[in-house]
Amino acid sequence: MEAYCFSLSSPHSYFSLHSKHHSSSFSLSTSAPISFSLKPPPDSNNSASPAPAPAPFRRPSKPLKIRTTTTPPPNPKPAPISNPLRNPFHSSNSLTNKLWLTSKLSPPPPPPPPPLPFEAESEAEISEEDVEDSEGGVEGESSDDRTQFRQPGKIFVGNLPGWVKKQEVSEFFRQFGPIKTVILIRGHNDTERNAGFGFIIYDGETAENSAMKAVVFDGIEFHGRVLTVKLDDGKRWREKTLEREKWLHGNDEKEYRSTWHEERDGSRKEFQKVTETEPENWQEVVRAFERIKKPARKEYGLMIKYYARRGDMHHARQTFESMRARGIEPSSHVYSSLIHAYAVGRDMEEALHCVKKMKEEGFEMSIVTYSIIVGGFAKVGSADAADNWFKEAKGRLPSLNAVIYGSIIYAHCQACKMGRAEALVREMEEQGIDAPIGIYHTMMDGYTMIGNEEKCLIVFERLKECGFSPSIVSYGCLINLYTKIGKISKALEISRVMKTLGIKHNMKTYSMLFNGFVKLKDWANAFSIFEDITKDGLKPDVILYNNIVKAFCGMGNMDRAICIVKQMQRERHRPTTRTFLPIIHGFAKIGETRRALEIFDTMRRNGCIPTVHTYNALILGLVEKCQMEKAVRILDEMNLAGVSPDEHTYTTLMKGYASLGDTEKAFRYFTILKNDGLEIDVYTYEALLKACCKSGRMQSALAVTKEMSAKKIPRNTFVYNILIDGWARRGDVWEAADLMQQMRKEGVQPDIHTYTSFINACCKAGDMLNAAQIIEEMEARGIKPNLKTYTTLIHGWARAAFPEKALKCFEEMKVAGLKPDGAVYHCLMTSLLSRATVTQSYVYSGLLSICKEMIESEITIDMGTAVHWSRYLRKIERTGGELTEALQKTFPPDWTSHNILAVNCEIETADPVIDDHGDDDIVYYSSESDNDEYTRDEHHGNTGDDF
Repeated sequence: MEAYCFSLSSPHSYFSLHSKHHSSSFSLSTSAPISFSLKPPPDSNNSASPAPAPAPFRRPSKPLKIRTTTTPPPNPKPAPISNPLRNPFHSSNSLTNKLWLTSKLSPPPPPPPPPLPFEAESEAEISEEDVEDSEGGVEGESSDDRTQFRQPGKIFVGNLPGWVKKQEVSEFFRQFGPIKTVILIRGHNDTERNAGFGFIIYDGETAENSAMKAVVFDGIEFHGRVLTVKLDDGKRWREKTLEREKWLHGNDEKEYRSTWHEERDGSRKEFQKVTETEPENWQEVVRAFERIKKPARKEYGLMIKYYARRGDMHHARQTFESMRARGIEPSSHVYSSLIHAYAVGRDMEEALHCVKKMKEEGFEMSIVTYSIIVGGFAKVGSADAADNWFKEAKGRLPSLNAVIYGSIIYAHCQACKMGRAEALVREMEEQGIDAPIGIYHTMMDGYTMIGNEEKCLIVFERLKECGFSPSIVSYGCLINLYTKIGKISKALEISRVMKTLGIKHNMKTYSMLFNGFVKLKDWANAFSIFEDITKDGLKPDVILYNNIVKAFCGMGNMDRAICIVKQMQRERHRPTTRTFLPIIHGFAKIGETRRALEIFDTMRRNGCIPTVHTYNALILGLVEKCQMEKAVRILDEMNLAGVSPDEHTYTTLMKGYASLGDTEKAFRYFTILKNDGLEIDVYTYEALLKACCKSGRMQSALAVTKEMSAKKIPRNTFVYNILIDGWARRGDVWEAADLMQQMRKEGVQPDIHTYTSFINACCKAGDMLNAAQIIEEMEARGIKPNLKTYTTLIHGWARAAFPEKALKCFEEMKVAGLKPDGAVYHCLMTSLLSRATVTQSYVYSGLLSICKEMIESEITIDMGTAVHWSRYLRKIERTGGELTEALQKTFPPDWTSHNILAVNCEIETADPVIDDHGDDDIVYYSSESDNDEYTRDEHHGNTGDDF
């Protein structure tokens, strides 16, 4: 027998399988679990031949239940064998007796119990199927005497309110005698005759007398209605009995069906067909449901399930309440569908409320319901809650299946708890449950999230060893892995392998490749992927359009990004909040606050409600331009709009004030963050430490690090870089050295920024020997010095009065393949010019060669630097010379068009910090690109651009 394989992408396929039942099959309740086989039973019209299930007959919409008060007559002449409505369970040679071999695979249903003389029917059954009056009579009796069809002790009650409950009616009529059952009928076959009526059956030997006493109450007022109370005359039961006899026996040529049954069954079949063939056309599905004159529990359940798959929890609840208003009580399957709707809509609080209501009404949770709850918590990222419900299911259910295991494994993979996920996979295999291919994909996605390439490839190879053929999802997991870890070349290799195997890309895999190139800022290859999409005839979806908008914003082409948004709208794609986020941030980053706010208003007009992420993007752009007052105003507007700031909002403001060295305001927002009960992580402390170190308050920085230790927040490389840079600014090489040793003890690996900061501390202290040793240690660890490292070292040798060492370091930098920038030339030229009068002649020749390189590189200095250098030139060459002529070619164009002496006097009085001895950090602020300290702790991949 083949086994079902459920995909993790639809974690409740098991639910949809078990909740399906057809109107042409028996509805038998059993406590034993039922398993299904993919192999259908062979068709057979002969009851003597063995078959897996008695499927060749058709069941009427309700089993025949006839109540009798007299001895039943002899059985009528049996119908011909070819009649498909004969009940095979009445045969002495039943098929189920011969299915003992397959009973473990598909247990046969138990035979129906014998009918009781006065069996009471529930309100739900009557309102769901045919309206049955339950008037006494004998099956097949043709006498016109209605008294033979009467049931003693039964009365008819008419003109009842539609909202009345059975308990109220029972309490009202109980004064005449003990009541056996109350049957309320809120609807009729003909919807135009719906008036609300019912039947009361008295119990005991005095049942007939009690009914006679109740008839006296004919015309009494009950809840504002004048009741009609009559004795049951048996007329309706006689007519229904005759109709059912004709319906059941019929003839061999044509089955007799009533007009109402044909109309209702036709509308039911049409509704079921629309839900299966046109699930996306929700308007047609709703119209097909409304055409059913009297929907039963099955139709209501299908409608709730349809809304559940769409995540439309509001309409699902509305349909559920409408079903209960018609008197149809829900089943466990209907409750599970409603819980599924809330789980898909990510409203787990209301889903748990439905579970509580379900238990209060006496329904036991099945494995389907547990799978829905576990999968719902997995989607909202609550792995602990999902684990608790999984343990409850394991304790209450006799066995679990691959669906619920897939849901709990998915929850732990999304939480990056891969150890727990591996244990669950092992537990599932030990219980003999075969893992479907969806679980392999879930594990690969989990390893992708933590960047574990090795184990992800092991799962992929194991997938093929277990007999599964890798699909587009399998290769998509690998492409997603390589694009996230930055190995885009391997992602393209996977793409080529897919093409050789005949597997075509879909929008998701193309979007992964496109986004991978966008992260690398490789715009040309990114848009070549977009051309491949158009060649394959695929239409871009919202996700791809969002990535295209992000690409244009990354390129700085904001107008083109706005055009892409308009193109989305023309193609009937609704822009989301993520569409406008990069545009808002892009305009704010370049200082165009007005246009950023215009896009913000456009987003609102398009029906996108601003979220905390939208406001954060606007604040981040303003902070990056150091416009802190406007950023605070946006924070005030955010609070007025009812959007609560999160920890990222306050951390961004703290970073802004930290870059300005405003420690007081950084601590103020840190206090607000703590008072609001928001999560404080290592990034928050980094912003606070940066503010302390930038302003030189190292004692406050030490207090912050003590608080981090008290809260057991480990210090990472960025934290140590900030602290080392803070001590380096003060020239305290001993504290910086202690931090380097503490880093090694804690197992935190120093990077290029750490070494550069420590070299800066050594240079400030004049310990150039230690700085040279750090360079050797870097090379031994495989870390190559970058442009900032050489600039710091050159500045250190120049300050230590070793111009020849500075020139040698400059040459080593060029040999290493690094191209000098304006900061390097400014540092080297300033140092050499200040000592050219007291050094040897090779310094003069070095100055000339550096001037020629600057001229060839077309480097032009600013006016302040030109005035500063001209003072040294007058000391070196009082009447001008070769060096003066060469160096003046790097001066700004307006150097000779103004009064040099006047400019000199103005600059010398207005800018005293130009002097080399006035500011040791002049090298770091000599160009516009180096406007911040060189240990900038950007956590999103921007740190590598600083050195």
